[in-house]
Amino acid sequence: MSEIVVVYWSGTGNTEAMAGFVGQGIKEGGKEAKVVSVSDITPDALKDCPVFALGCPSMGAEQLEEGEMEPFVEAVKGFASGKTIGLFGSYGWGDGEWMRTWVADMESAGARVLGGEDAICQEAPNEEAQEACIDLGKDLAKA
Repeated sequence: MSEIVVVYWSGTGNTEAMAGFVGQGIKEGGKEAKVVSVSDITPDALKDCPVFALGCPSMGAEQLEEGEMEPFVEAVKGFASGKTIGLFGSYGWGDGEWMRTWVADMESAGARVLGGEDAICQEAPNEEAQEACIDLGKDLAKA
């Protein structure tokens, strides 16, 4: 499949910006990228995708956004086995615990995870975070 879907939830625009950089990396890696808000897609749309990315900022006590993204991720865990999933997101406080938990959950569901703590940033993505997201996209394109 030449199209890789990048699904994100963003409250302030930081994770949305990161999703754009992941999409840029996918394109630079030679594949098509479909960057879409979690509110505009269903988990079922990813069932036949061997490779995709999910992005969400840290919320509350270092957790995924509860209204849309957490239920979406729970559904994805049901068919994550054998998939390659890129994870990324931003945070305002804490030390990345939400991402470590998310990576562990996806790996427990049988997914191969790319990105994770290598693709997080505090607040808006700086140049280093932008490059990390582009690299994640390139890695997804190779997967």
